[in-house]
Amino acid sequence: MLSVHAHPDDESSKGAATNAYYRSRGVEVMVVSCTGGERGDILNPELEATAMGERDLAGLRRREMAEAARIMDIQHRWLGYTDSGMRREDGSLPLNSFAAIPVAVSAEPLVRIIREYKPQVMVTYDENGGYPHPDHVRCHEVSVAAFEAAADASAYPDAGPAWQVSKLYYDHIFNAERMQANFDQLLKQEPDSPLVEQMSEMLSWMKERPNRSTTHVPAGDFFEVRDAALRAHASQVAADSSFFFWSNDLQRAAWPYEDFERARSIVPPIANESDLFAGIEDTE
Repeated sequence: MLSVHAHPDDESSKGAATNAYYRSRGVEVMVVSCTGGERGDILNPELEATAMGERDLAGLRRREMAEAARIMDIQHRWLGYTDSGMRREDGSLPLNSFAAIPVAVSAEPLVRIIREYKPQVMVTYDENGGYPHPDHVRCHEVSVAAFEAAADASAYPDAGPAWQVSKLYYDHIFNAERMQANFDQLLKQEPDSPLVEQMSEMLSWMKERPNRSTTHVPAGDFFEVRDAALRAHASQVAADSSFFFWSNDLQRAAWPYEDFERARSIVPPIANESDLFAGIEDTE
């Protein structure tokens, strides 16, 4: 399985429990980080490595990514591009940043990884990038382009023998159905929790987003691994982060899954999937 993400830490907030779940089943998992997160900020005011972060944020984030990969027991590659940051007021982006480089250029190194690694399943973001950061949107564009080009022997002929990935999924872990289930469980267990008002407000706008999930991976037993991987990115994830608002026991009772949209597949679709690899073994 190959998961493609925009920045280090995205792999831990979007699918870390799924990565750990598949590793527990003996599946090889590789994460590709398109950029190094160089233009990010230190989001944790209690960061022990603040001095290093202020001096060398890129270096610190590489250390954090290595620790997160160790926790999830996954392989990891850097695609090698520079974080674009958010667009300037005039809509422009820094020269040679990831989102400023043509898709056809950035797709080639990802095609090389696909053809070398030969994954059966690939995971990335939808066309909105999960949220409209330029690197997230470009990650989607590059991932889809590489998914298609990797199978075409005439595309990037020097990047290795063609390889057809069987299925492409988009991450939809943050969806209204999951949030509603967690909220309902919170009301049942802790009706006086100060989170009730905050979560109610969040749900009010999330309900307007359609839930496109097709596949619910039963990764609840690995929520602790997810949290540990998130905490490894200490420059980006504070102890009181919203990622840790509700307990893992509550989440397991409410929604013990991570959710994905089956976007492309060369195998017949299966309704109510619980496995990203569903149907693949039947074609081999």
